[in-house]
Amino acid sequence: MLLLDERRGVAPEADPAFLSDVLAGLAQGQKAIPARWFYDHRGSELFEEITRLPEYYPTRVETGLLEKHCPEVGRIVGAGRAVVEFGSGSSLKTPHLLRAIFPAAYVPIDISGDFLRESVADLGQAFPALPVFPVEANFMGPVRLPAEIAGAAKLGFFPGSTIGNLVPRSAVDLLRGMIDTLGIGAMLLIGMDRVKDEDVLVPAYDDAAGVTAAFDLNLLHRINRELGGDVPIDLFRHQARWNDLWARIEMHLVATADLAFTIAGHRFVMKAGETIHTENSHKYDPRSARQLLAAGGWSPIREWPDADGMFSLFLAEARPEPMAP
Repeated sequence: MLLLDERRGVAPEADPAFLSDVLAGLAQGQKAIPARWFYDHRGSELFEEITRLPEYYPTRVETGLLEKHCPEVGRIVGAGRAVVEFGSGSSLKTPHLLRAIFPAAYVPIDISGDFLRESVADLGQAFPALPVFPVEANFMGPVRLPAEIAGAAKLGFFPGSTIGNLVPRSAVDLLRGMIDTLGIGAMLLIGMDRVKDEDVLVPAYDDAAGVTAAFDLNLLHRINRELGGDVPIDLFRHQARWNDLWARIEMHLVATADLAFTIAGHRFVMKAGETIHTENSHKYDPRSARQLLAAGGWSPIREWPDADGMFSLFLAEARPEPMAP
């Protein structure tokens, strides 16, 4: 629990968990802030810009896969399921799925409430007869679904390779948490980005137009605005790097000079070249993707890769855990 003097200068509406994560993360040897705090309203807008960039292939490739394979997904999962989307964002990919499976309801879950409500309003115009129950929540923790869908079979939807933002241990925890939310017998349609050449991966996270850099730096703007910070944002630059050992892209905010700043009365010092680690994006080959799903309690049913092996959609089912042999 934060003490009152730890909230000096903090906006009354600021999330206490945001403050706690920032203070704890910046106190580490390798400074780090969880990527979920990117997504205030401006961060959500910038991410939607990122998805339209020529360098950012995941959205383009995954959308093509959904357009092509959602009819088959519909035949496998059947009609009448409630679709529960984890981290719905703009819900731009969702119509491809909704049109294919004739759902009983749609439940978008997102941490950015304003952005969630805007997206739901747009979706309601396209599907006026579909019951929609938005849930403003951090899907990394337990999520209580609306009572209206309690009796419905459920299909989780987790596109965008968002699972790649989590280290494997946290990814497994999330997948198991999804089973707690959706129940045994639920299905999950999930997108996963594949391992590929570094010269394709790095530009996708460090585009020529600088949109990803603005997205990364917006985290510092949010800290200054909401947490009473005086971070010298002009002394940081965005960097994307490939970590081959962990098969992931890492995003960092690099200090370009020795600097100091305060947040909620807490002082932090950084040397030139020191970084704040802000995001991971893990990449999976087909075998490691299936192993990750299985470790999270999901039994893979089908995989649909694109022709160039850039990205894959997986459909999996939450089955009762079998006895070990």
